[in-house]
Amino acid sequence: MGNLEKIFGNSAQTIVLENLLEKRGEFTYLSGIAEETGLSHSSVARVIEPLVKNDIVTEKRLGKQIRTFAMNEKNSMAKLIIKFYDELASLPDGNKFSE
Repeated sequence: MGNLEKIFGNSAQTIVLENLLEKRGEFTYLSGIAEETGLSHSSVARVIEPLVKNDIVTEKRLGKQIRTFAMNEKNSMAKLIIKFYDELASLPDGNKFSE
């Protein structure tokens, strides 16, 4: 269970967001996100749309059907999320949020 999931709960969007935060700087396939997170392809597709719509995640299409995604590190909201995620990860183990 990731740090964001511990705090914000087990939602598909939180799980997808944390996956993209961990892979910052690289584009990843929708199918890859689904496989790595254990979520269904349709769940990932559904919860990633608001992140793309709000420009927190960038979508890059390869051909007509292949969609890839990455954190938009230039977006101000995404920068805040990244900063929070990094600061949370840097806390000593004793200060981390526990279940």
